[in-house]
Amino acid sequence: MPATGWWRTAAIYQIYLRSFADGDGDGVGDLAGLRLRLPYLRDLGVDALWLTPWNVSPMADGGYDVADYRDIDPLFGTLADAEAFVAEAHEAGIRVLVDLVPNHCSDQHRWFREALAAPPGSPARQRFWFRPGRGPHGAEPPNDWRSYFGGPAWTRVPDGEWYLHMFAPQQPDLNWEHPEVRAEFEDVLRFWFDRGVDGFRIDVAHGLMKTPGLPDVGPEPDPADLPYQDHEDVHEIYRAWRRIADSYPDPRVFVGEVWLPTTAQFVRYLRPDELHSAFNFEFLCCAWESNAIRKTIDDTLDTHRLIGAPPTWVLSNHDTIRHVTRYGREDTTFALDARRHGAPTDLALGRRRARAAALLTLALPGGVYVYQGDELGLAEVADIPEDRIQDPTWERSGHTDRGRDGCRVPLPWSGTEAPFGFSPGGAAEPWLPQPATWREFTVEAQEADQGSMLHLYRTGLHLRREALAGLEDDPVWLATDDGVLAFRRGDGFACVVNFTAAPVRLPEHRSVLLASAPVAGGHLPADACAWLRL
Repeated sequence: MPATGWWRTAAIYQIYLRSFADGDGDGVGDLAGLRLRLPYLRDLGVDALWLTPWNVSPMADGGYDVADYRDIDPLFGTLADAEAFVAEAHEAGIRVLVDLVPNHCSDQHRWFREALAAPPGSPARQRFWFRPGRGPHGAEPPNDWRSYFGGPAWTRVPDGEWYLHMFAPQQPDLNWEHPEVRAEFEDVLRFWFDRGVDGFRIDVAHGLMKTPGLPDVGPEPDPADLPYQDHEDVHEIYRAWRRIADSYPDPRVFVGEVWLPTTAQFVRYLRPDELHSAFNFEFLCCAWESNAIRKTIDDTLDTHRLIGAPPTWVLSNHDTIRHVTRYGREDTTFALDARRHGAPTDLALGRRRARAAALLTLALPGGVYVYQGDELGLAEVADIPEDRIQDPTWERSGHTDRGRDGCRVPLPWSGTEAPFGFSPGGAAEPWLPQPATWREFTVEAQEADQGSMLHLYRTGLHLRREALAGLEDDPVWLATDDGVLAFRRGDGFACVVNFTAAPVRLPEHRSVLLASAPVAGGHLPADACAWLRL
């Protein structure tokens, strides 16, 4: 596999390990199941895999509460299984990225257990954010920060001090001002790089450093100037990490999860000596509307061009409502604080738009991410019984936000009833229930249907690698009617997207390379995309 800049144009498939494939029959996805499905991923045509956390964890937040950064949770397998998986993926021509969770660890991590056992002011507590409370007897939190999962960002311990957790109480924030924290994670990087891992996706990459003194945000905080994110000193951390990544003969890669309100903040993480790329959440959150999509594409390309970083295109992930559902709504945007669970959805419309969006993202220059199940056209599962919901957001929000479980339901592989081939015969029930309607969306059912979403993705990914590789990185917009977007890359390829409710005539072309819906009489149907040879 060539090493130079592979990540600049890669198609990367996100594996939510708990829900991809269950090899041992306990109802939870694992490395054994993933290894069995590597041929599927190879044939799909992806260049790399990104795995959500596989480390030892009590699973208070689906593995994003890490108790041991250098070992695999028994739920998923062993360290030997992980090493075998990396080797087998490489043999299949697939790179491997894994999640790194540096903002916080688990309350079961040895450091935090030591901190709880030590008195206030002790060195063990200095690796975290322990503070005395405010008000009479210190009964009020040290400041007014709120957890991303709802409720206060502070929990009080028996001796009266409070500790900071920007997510769940089981996820204490680490103090990145402490040299031991920095040294520990640099060693963790080397541990996995030495075992062949090709890179890391960095969770909450913008959140590691906090403003000294941990000041209040006040009643009307400025989203672009919050004391718990995007502190300037965080860039020093990534410059140190980049030196480690670049020290390997086959340089390793960092992808940042950077949710920030302004482009100016975002691009600083992509400077040549910091992260290699970051997720394009502006595109993920954008409405299915031609002007909005065009502006987001232009802004993305302009921004990345200035710093020489490759853009990325993302439609869904394990934290967002699946775009098949989102695109079938009156409001097709997405925001973390407004998931709009239960909003009316036209799934047939959503799938038409999702097919078009898939070809649009695959046609754009840069890298593209495919969240598991996107290629099957899976929708959000909106009716998980309340007693089966596992996302901590459900409890932290006082049962007002159903959280993210709806996009994390185990994949359907085969058969006509649950578990749809996710687990072997006689296995335990999947950790989240699968809807009966998924019998129509199994890999097996779609293999037999040339018009399926799976065939569209396979064809698109292979053509992207073979026919689109090497095209111009600067798309040129073509003149179109309102509600239609068209661009060419070079002189031989064009992509046309019809956002309107009626068919539109395609521009002059030699042939249709691929289309998300049947093209008849030179017309592209509503909510469809076509790739053209010019």
